[in-house]
Formats: sequence, C-alpha cells, structure tokens
Amino acid sequence: MVTLELDKQQRAAAISSLKRYFEENLDPIGDLPAGLLLNFVLEEIGPVIYNRAIADAQTRLTQRVADLNGELYADELQYWPRADAKRKTRR
Repeated sequence: MVTLELDKQQRAAAISSLKRYFEENLDPIGDLPAGLLLNFVLEEIGPVIYNRAIADAQTRLTQRVADLNGELYADELQYWPRADAKRKTRR
C-alpha cells in the first residue's frame, strides 16, 4: 500500500490553500480542521489520483517501448550498398 505524504513545506502550503478555499467559498476553518481534511483527502482520494497517474505513465511508457524499432532502428550492413549507390551516381 502506498501512503501519500507531504513534506513540511508542502503540507503547510496545502493547509493554507484549503483554508483560503474555505474562506472564499464556504465558512472559514482553522489549521486543525484544514489539517484533518488534508489527511482525509490524502488517505481517501490521494490513492485514486496516484493510481491514475501511474496508469497514465505506464500507458505512455508502453507506447514508447512498443515503438522502439521505429524510433531507434538502424539499417544494418549498409556500407557497400551506399558505396555502390555513390559509384553509380558518379558515372
């Protein structure tokens, strides 16, 4: 199980953002209720967002890996065919 955690600065900024949201859209709340709400969101909703991000990244990586031949393929043993083509154009 993945636990989503914020560092001290991120947590303070998130609590400040929640408080501002409440002040502008609902009723003002203090640090403790905002912190409890943040804990709830991280525990309850955070994993949904995290899992979606992982799935999106996995899809993107799968697409990139599936096209490795198209992106990185190098023609092999091409010295003589190129040399012969150059000779023909010089004549």
